[in-house]
Amino acid sequence: MSKTLPTSIEAMLALLNEGDYIADRSLATTVYLALKMGRPLFLEGEAGVGKTEIAKVLARSLDRRLVRLQCYEGLDVSSAVYEWNYSRQMIEIRLAEAAGNIDRDSLAADVLSREFLIERPLLQALRSDDRGAPVLLIDELDRTDEPFEAYLLEILSDYQITVPEIGTIKAETPPIVIITSNRTREIHDALKRRCLYHWVDYPSAERELQIVTAKLPGIDKQLSRQLVAFVQHLREQDLFKLPGVAETLDWADALTQLDRVALDSQTIDDTLGALLKYQDDIARIRGSEAAQLLEQVKREVAAVGE
Repeated sequence: MSKTLPTSIEAMLALLNEGDYIADRSLATTVYLALKMGRPLFLEGEAGVGKTEIAKVLARSLDRRLVRLQCYEGLDVSSAVYEWNYSRQMIEIRLAEAAGNIDRDSLAADVLSREFLIERPLLQALRSDDRGAPVLLIDELDRTDEPFEAYLLEILSDYQITVPEIGTIKAETPPIVIITSNRTREIHDALKRRCLYHWVDYPSAERELQIVTAKLPGIDKQLSRQLVAFVQHLREQDLFKLPGVAETLDWADALTQLDRVALDSQTIDDTLGALLKYQDDIARIRGSEAAQLLEQVKREVAAVGE
């Protein structure tokens, strides 16, 4: 049996914390309300701020099956919802032909039964198990085309899918739905109206430090303070792609692997590729700019420690 849903905002905060997800109260409130009201949760924000992780943490913490639909341009029904197992259907037809005395109506009913249906994520999400309804993660919806978005709206209205040859398949219990978007394009208002909405922003320095400590409990305290302060200052720069929390954690892990206990200019220059993902951004920060930011960071961290 799956765990019961949180009965308060404080319980939701605790549940997320148990999964090492350090959420602010406004995000925890929105997640709690989405579960309480049975509404999809639509999370927007820059890449790497922890939108996808929320679905993963909910699935682990609630002991639910996680069904993930990774969106991309050109995503269609056969990849997202269902398709027929054509090779098995052909084998069944060949075997019937070889046996002779083919009843065409009976054969058609056999090969168009649910046994020959390949379930893709959206159809899988309508099926509960002994742990309850799954968590359905529709990741990076902004990468799909608008026709698919319209089709998804229809599914989320009644949590049912119609397969013409079989009929309507409806969820006994609606799944917990988490939709994410990096806002590379605007999602239609009609779909947003079905959901509770939350913008997931970059964390404050205090919360980001908590995240680093939770994910990498063995990291040196001075190093964690310095690298978080450095990342916070980087986000004030005019960069093509600002580092998200995922990049902060990658950098922290890389520095730990190098046995560093404090930042220095050479280490920053050598490891910027773990933090920044575009050469123009790396070239802009590497060298004198990184050294200036480091001096500012050291003064700030020293002042906090006094």
